[in-house]
Amino acid sequence: MRTATWQKSSYCGEGEACIHLAGERATGAIRLTESGDPRGAILTAAPAAFRSLLHTLKKEQARD
Repeated sequence: MRTATWQKSSYCGEGEACIHLAGERATGAIRLTESGDPRGAILTAAPAAFRSLLHTLKKEQARD
């Protein structure tokens, strides 16, 4: 299995715990991890579910 190429969130500052994303070519899945997680947990989501998550987060941010 190939090692994922992780991309750090552009909203992350230096030295902060950050969200990292990686795409999985074979399945199209989106993988997320958090740099401050000592267990290295990885959440895997289907593209439609990830789009829905982003849509909800953007909608919540607009209400603030």
